[in-house]
Parts: sequence; C-alpha cells; structure tokens
Amino acid sequence: MEIDGVFSGGGVKGFALIGAYEAIEEKGFRFKRLAGTSAGALIASLIAAGFTSKEIVDMIEEMNVMDFLDERHTIIPYAWLKWLVLYWKMGLYKGEKLERWIAEQLSKKGVYTFADLPHERLRVIASDLTNGTMLILPDDLPKYGIDPLRFSVAKAVRMSVGIPYFFEPVRLKTDEGKHIVVDGGLLSNFPIFLFDEERKKRPVLGIKLSARQAQKAKKKINNAIELYEALFQTMREAHDERYISRRHEKNIIFLPVKHVVATDFSVTDEEKKKLISFGKERTEQFLKTWTY
Repeated sequence: MEIDGVFSGGGVKGFALIGAYEAIEEKGFRFKRLAGTSAGALIASLIAAGFTSKEIVDMIEEMNVMDFLDERHTIIPYAWLKWLVLYWKMGLYKGEKLERWIAEQLSKKGVYTFADLPHERLRVIASDLTNGTMLILPDDLPKYGIDPLRFSVAKAVRMSVGIPYFFEPVRLKTDEGKHIVVDGGLLSNFPIFLFDEERKKRPVLGIKLSARQAQKAKKKINNAIELYEALFQTMREAHDERYISRRHEKNIIFLPVKHVVATDFSVTDEEKKKLISFGKERTEQFLKTWTY
C-alpha cells in the first residue's frame, strides 16, 4: 500500500528513524512522497532514492559519524582556532565531508539532482536566514532564479542538516547575492503540513523524534547553556506543535529518544543499534493499531 511519509529532525537521534522505516517496510507500506527536516531529510532522501531499510542499515554500519566533523587545519592554537572559526565561518565544521558522503550514497541509485527523482517525490526544509523565511526544497528554488531540476539533492539535504554554529551555513548563490541557509529545524522540524492536500489521496504517516506535547517534561533553565537549549528547542517546535492536532496525532509515530544528545557524533555502534531497535519496536507497536 502506498503512503506519504514525514520524518522529523533530531541529529544523531535520527538513527531511530531507520528502525521505524524497517518496521514500516516489513508491514508492506511503500512511500509515494516524502518530506523531512535535518536528519529526517537525510533519511527521506535515501528512501526517495530507492534504498531499502536493510541497505541503509548496512550503509551506516560502515559509517563513522565522527568522519563528518571536518575541522579547518591551521597553525593557530586550538582554543583560539575554535573561536575564530566560529566567528568568521559561523560554524565549527565545514560540512563538506557530510555532503560528499550523501552525494556518494545517492549516486549508487543514480540520483544526483532533483531531475533524477519523480516529480514531488522528495521535499526537504531549510532556513534562509538572509530572507528570514522557510525554504522548501526544491519547490522554492525558482524564487532564487535556480532551476530545481538541476539542483543537487545532496546539497539540499546538506542545507537542511546544517545545525547552527555546529556546521557552517550553506551560502546559496543567486543573482541577488548570497543567502545564508541553515538547519530547517529552526522553522519546521516536522513538516507534516506539506501533505495536507495529499492526505486526501493517500494516508500520511509521520515519524517524530520526540514525545507528545502533553507528555513532555517542563524545561529546567538555570544557566546560559540551558537557556540556549530551551530557546533553540522552542524555535524548532513551536510552529509544528501548533499545527499538530488530535486529527494529526493519530497518524504520527512518536519516538521520544532521551539518552542521546542530537549533536553527540561520538555515538557508538552499540548505541546506533539500540536507537534503530527502539525506533523499530515503537513503530511496530503503533502499526498494530493504526487506522489510517
């Protein structure tokens, strides 16, 4: 049976999305259209390209997440370097290795640009800080004078996963100048709104890397770091939580991953397996009673 799918962001927690996909696939569902943000954009792009859950599991077993943290080499002492890089480049890591890895994986299925995917097969969310707007890729690219069919899928995903201050922003070049683009999770970490019209054609299933709003614990804010975390989380979720109603909730699998931090790229192989198993088990439970 064909369905549409939405995958939320969550950084390293996104390994749980692979387990969810595995359970969905085993149940006989096939995704027609996909959307995602950040880690969800990465998983959605792999599924859109035609990878099975087993192929993705095999892929990440060979992957060392720490390899994506490409720092700049310099003779400046390390402590000073971090501050200088953060100030001038607006991110600790370049993100080039991550983009190359995504491009390499997609190329195995013959996917390079959006022209290599069926029309409306994949949409990912990014944040255009220059314009102060949400960027839906590839839909919004003509507004920038860019042909969406010639735009790199890997570049679009790289934009969506660009965690502020962690990865350098992507500088999108247009005739009007450069646009600074970062993680789509700033504006919509769970873009289920994209499929409101499609909902009438086929079921829409969302996978969200958090608990239901009513089940979330109140934030404790006692210092500047906790304040920043609360600010970022509120920005990420406010738009989506307002949109999600009880009507939508019955079509959303909630995966409240608590024991892993989104930017903990030192996650071990054992932790990856636990996240995948967690996502699969929760999804299997959900699908037993899902009445789409």
